[in-house]
Amino acid sequence: MHTMDQENVSATLTVAVPADRVFAVLADPATHAAIDGTGWVQEPVDRAPLTEAGQIFRMDMYHADHPDGDYQVANKVQVLDPPHAIGWLTGTEKEDGSLEFGGWTWRYDLAPSGPSGTHITLTYDWSAVPQYIREYLQFPPFGTGHLANSLHHLGELVSGR
Repeated sequence: MHTMDQENVSATLTVAVPADRVFAVLADPATHAAIDGTGWVQEPVDRAPLTEAGQIFRMDMYHADHPDGDYQVANKVQVLDPPHAIGWLTGTEKEDGSLEFGGWTWRYDLAPSGPSGTHITLTYDWSAVPQYIREYLQFPPFGTGHLANSLHHLGELVSGR
């Protein structure tokens, strides 16, 4: 299922895996490249598991349309409620070491489905993106199939396929 309104897009998938196992995969930055449906996420710079809101984890990225091709993002954990929800803001680290966030977030919500299954909802939200960024970036910056692709990859990972 795919829903889209003005300021966010989401997709859902049900897997026959308990939520704590799904959450553990999402909380491990080393799995994010395998989950990503765009192929932009390359390698985690920070490999420590995500354990608290406010934690920063950086990722090496590649995008053919990016001015540098290879670039790095700094993500800030916004919600971390195991095994129910995990989400982060994506931004960049400036030359002085300060972080700047664009206002878009990624969030996974996990709900029980049957005795050992999990209903996963992935939401990309850009409602907090300021106008000046919207003038040069189109939202969402990926095709409609991206969230479903990511959930499919996540499902394969957690199912051990």
